[in-house]
Amino acid sequence: MRLMDVLAGQPRHPSRRRFVQGMAAGGLLAGISPVVRAAFDVGSAPTVATGGSAPVLSGTDIRLTIAETVANFTGTARVATTINGSIPAPTLRLREGDTVTLRVTNRLPVATSIHWHGIILPYQMDGVPGISFPGIAPGATFTYRFRLEQSGTYWYHSHSGHQEQTGMYGAIIVTPRDGESIRADRDYVVQLSDWTDEDPQRVFAKLKVQSDYYNFSKPTVDDFFRDVSADGMAAALDKRRMWNEMRMNPTDLADLSAATYTYLMNGTTPAGNWTGLFRPGERIRLRFINGAANSFYDVRIPDLKMTVVQSDGVNVEPVSVDEFRFGPGETYDVLVEPQGDAHTIFAQSMDRSGYARGTLAVRAGLEAPVPALDKVEWLTMGDMMGRMEHGAMAGMDHSTMNMQHDMPGMDHGAMAMPMQHDMKGMKHEAMAMDHSQHGMMQANPLAKPSQKVRHARTEFGPSTDMRVDMPRTTLDDPGIGLRDNGRRVLTMADLATVGGPLDKRGAEREIELHLTGNMERYTWSFDGLEFGQSTPVHFRHGERVRVILQNDTMMTHPMHMHGMWSELETADGGFQARRHTIPVQPAQRLSFLVNADAVGRWAWHCHLMFHMHAGMFREVVVA
Repeated sequence: MRLMDVLAGQPRHPSRRRFVQGMAAGGLLAGISPVVRAAFDVGSAPTVATGGSAPVLSGTDIRLTIAETVANFTGTARVATTINGSIPAPTLRLREGDTVTLRVTNRLPVATSIHWHGIILPYQMDGVPGISFPGIAPGATFTYRFRLEQSGTYWYHSHSGHQEQTGMYGAIIVTPRDGESIRADRDYVVQLSDWTDEDPQRVFAKLKVQSDYYNFSKPTVDDFFRDVSADGMAAALDKRRMWNEMRMNPTDLADLSAATYTYLMNGTTPAGNWTGLFRPGERIRLRFINGAANSFYDVRIPDLKMTVVQSDGVNVEPVSVDEFRFGPGETYDVLVEPQGDAHTIFAQSMDRSGYARGTLAVRAGLEAPVPALDKVEWLTMGDMMGRMEHGAMAGMDHSTMNMQHDMPGMDHGAMAMPMQHDMKGMKHEAMAMDHSQHGMMQANPLAKPSQKVRHARTEFGPSTDMRVDMPRTTLDDPGIGLRDNGRRVLTMADLATVGGPLDKRGAEREIELHLTGNMERYTWSFDGLEFGQSTPVHFRHGERVRVILQNDTMMTHPMHMHGMWSELETADGGFQARRHTIPVQPAQRLSFLVNADAVGRWAWHCHLMFHMHAGMFREVVVA
């Protein structure tokens, strides 16, 4: 045991019971509002069963109370942050076109807030303290009121401190005003989350000291000898030397693991086995919501195809898959038609340290086999450095490997098309060059996203430990751990929003921002600037703007822009899908179009909670 483990006051190796399963009866303690498990009596069940394991609230006037509640998921009682005493919080079943009033009372000793994730509304109702409103003080009641202009599956959560991590999240279902076009006999919310018995602030402090504190899948001596056997001694040594020089870990896929996390499905541990019942022959709609604070999940139902029909609350052209990955903030609606008596819903964490699971069954108490966790896969240099091949790394020094060269003679603001890089104290905008002077006449220089990488000057500082010069778009890449696994895995390229883009206009200008970080310091940022050091990103009201996001880090970031839809593009500028949360893989360069039609101040951040708190957060101002 190392010194910091002793100082932390606890061993780093959890018991297997804690590591994999949690408690069969985990949840809120007796005497507090219980979590109601979704196990319906088939003989008396309604045609459409909703709400998963959370209470359901509906109508246009809803009261919510935020308070501390004792919870026990692992055998150890801890204080949770709950809404109306349940984890998850009540499912809000609302109707498109209605104006809803939500009166939120704070019974906590600290300020709180609720953000309505993915809901388009006035910025004063968005619920981000310090950006759109001051927050809800202890003992106070804040009234949210807005008209619902959309339908679909969404969710809500705290945007204050680490309250989301301690239980403050719930589902929102908005039914279409003209009736549901997606037909199903049963309808279940499947909300995934992660729970830690540790104080989240203590977790954050550990990450700041040692970013891979919870990673138990680091390369071992056995791995080295396997590399020697497969590739030879020289190649194996080069591989280890390369990672050591970069001071990075090829298995650093998630900041937190089952070493501290219990993975929950509808507030239920794997041993608790949340169950949704059905009759043979029925079609079931599963509304998957990733309400985790820090976990990507890979979801599948062995031996059962899933038809994806909605993404981030928006209908998509149906696509049949075996598996999909989604990060915090994302939602997917799927249709399934069970063929057997019981089917396992299996959601393994991206780092393969643990899983959440539940069951679809014809009667309570039935279970199906639970798959083994997939093998941990290492990041490759393709993941880390985009299009650079592994062989090209030989003989390169550490600074070149991390793309830390200064592009001599290049003026960051001198761009080939209207583009903006926001940074503290300066704003670089450039007019379109006259391509005819260079024999490069182009009718519309903004028809396609720029492919030329431009690093902000602020990236060359202590908050950035790597930069990518040859990124990839590859919307058809399912990501590390899912490639060529023998299953049909959903990719971003499979998504096609029904009805196409909201606006037929092309981009009027581009903004390029890079997702940056320093793993040793556990800092996360845009363009090397943590929130508090950066200036707001400005959109002109009514403009159609292209945003380019390039990931210069080794981790996937689910990026959420509040208040406006993000219309994901293909590499050649074609419309792909409408999203409110876009996952950006390592060394990936993506673009999306935004209609700046929402006046006000908005948040834009990574939805990995600890990344957001560590600085990957920007303010967006539309004026």
